[in-house]
Amino acid sequence: MILDPSAPENWPSGGPASSLTAYEAEALAFCRAWLSGQTTFTLHTSGSTGTPKPISLTRAQMRASAHLTGLTLGLLPGDTALVCLNIRYVAGVMMLVRGLELGLPMTILEPTSNPLADFRPTKSGSLSAPFAFSALVPLQLQTILEETPEKIPILNGMKAILVGGAATSPALEQALQVLTAPVYATYGMTETVSHIAFRRLNGPTATDVFTALPGVEMGTDERGCLHITSAATNFERIQTNDVVELVNPPTDSATRFRLLGRSDRIINSGGVKVQPERIEQLIETVLTSFGPVPRLFVAGLPDKRLGQRIVLVSEGKAIDDAPWANVQEAIRAQLGPYAVPKERLTVPRFAETPTGKIDRTATLAGYTS
Repeated sequence: MILDPSAPENWPSGGPASSLTAYEAEALAFCRAWLSGQTTFTLHTSGSTGTPKPISLTRAQMRASAHLTGLTLGLLPGDTALVCLNIRYVAGVMMLVRGLELGLPMTILEPTSNPLADFRPTKSGSLSAPFAFSALVPLQLQTILEETPEKIPILNGMKAILVGGAATSPALEQALQVLTAPVYATYGMTETVSHIAFRRLNGPTATDVFTALPGVEMGTDERGCLHITSAATNFERIQTNDVVELVNPPTDSATRFRLLGRSDRIINSGGVKVQPERIEQLIETVLTSFGPVPRLFVAGLPDKRLGQRIVLVSEGKAIDDAPWANVQEAIRAQLGPYAVPKERLTVPRFAETPTGKIDRTATLAGYTS
């Protein structure tokens, strides 16, 4: 479905006789509600760190977020947008709001692992559906690069590509270097009305540091967890559970940070607190040299002696002994012996949230009872 904000009179009717799918009808209904001037919208969190909960956002908050993104990325009226994230959650909804507020004609697709699969070059060699802007989850971007590299020109034709919803793996970040279009990892959540910080993933300015968008104020609490205040939060302070390292001096004007992990994922093993995200990143970096890396995560399982024992969980494919020995050596050298997983588990398929994030609790349900 294609919606041009400059010509809503040409939009599908969406009536009973419409050929729209249920998903397209839902997207159309949101867009019509926005154009009608509706002032509040209820969205749901993804449930990646707990039970999904409803959150009410105002039109002013959503407009502020959309215009800040447009200003930061240089988006102009008439730039085309590919909307392929789930519009039942904030990341997808905000793509609709950006299109409506910034005047971006939108091609709206129900989420799939490869949203570019059906786009083909024309006889002249140009692209049948060039886009100036899109937002993807890491799995979508990885699938495009691995399975349909002939679609890379579509990506390279964009002003900006946003990647969010889950962490990008070292392997994916390495693969992204073939792209010339700027690719940015995003940081944000439903409570902040989508992203409030970017970090460049490809090219000579690639970095592991997030930079807050203009007007976003940040700081940390006693746990080292980030708090955020901006127009998109209605100027209310949002306290997160994300442990960060502020790159700036600890002042009121902090704007840059490294994301270290979530405080509620910290594993206490034998009295030593371990941040599993650091272990995961190191494991993926080492395994990249041995071939394709399965999806994986590190968790703590109940242990009578240690309180929690650190385990590595991989999807579909067990980690062979030879690469595992290299992984153990790297972890001991860089993070210490206490950070080496005591056990390797393999499950056929990870449980996922509705937005495609790994549901670690559900995946490990059979191992923690």
